[in-house]
Amino acid sequence: MTAEEYFNRQIQLWGEATQKSLQNKKIAIIGSGGLGSTLAQALGTSGIGEIHMVDFDTVSLHNIHRQIAFTLKDEGKNKAKAVAALIESKNPFVKAVAFDMDFEAFKGMGNRYDLLLDATDNLPVRGEIDKHAKETNTPWIYASVEEFNGQVCFFNEANFQVFNISDHKPGGITAPIVMHIGSLQANLALRYLAGLSVKKDKLYYLYFDDEGELITQKFGMPKV
Repeated sequence: MTAEEYFNRQIQLWGEATQKSLQNKKIAIIGSGGLGSTLAQALGTSGIGEIHMVDFDTVSLHNIHRQIAFTLKDEGKNKAKAVAALIESKNPFVKAVAFDMDFEAFKGMGNRYDLLLDATDNLPVRGEIDKHAKETNTPWIYASVEEFNGQVCFFNEANFQVFNISDHKPGGITAPIVMHIGSLQANLALRYLAGLSVKKDKLYYLYFDDEGELITQKFGMPKV
């Protein structure tokens, strides 16, 4: 099997040159749970050369319903290691590396990336990702989910500190909204890495209203 055969559909979309350019890209996904699982599935088979998964947590039974990278047999395993193994089992042309640690330890390693993707579940860590991204001049994509709603933003110059930085825990989460928001986040990432246009520093807020209609709102984010 060749890379041309494996990525045939994407090569039809944007040509061999663009597909080959993805092989030189390196990204880090911070968090390997619900959003991280979706991102890993979508981006791990897209042709990105190196993907680093970061998570110190282990797979728990009550989370598997929305963390699509795992099965019941993965309970108790480190999430980052399990996801990295899955990526490489599906795509022979990617290097997936697992980091069993929190973000504070990870950023101290000094690795450089083309893009950082937030797949965490708490605002304080996202604030640290934003701070690190600004210090290293690295773009990053924020995403969060709760109940039937979620939000995504490609942060470039905007200031994440406008959010109320608190350790908020959602009351509940449906599995499909996690995949929906993760898919949007992955699409922004892949477009950016492939050199296509991406709207930056705009927050997309998606939710279902009381009548069950999916609503998308867009907000410009203030610059630093």
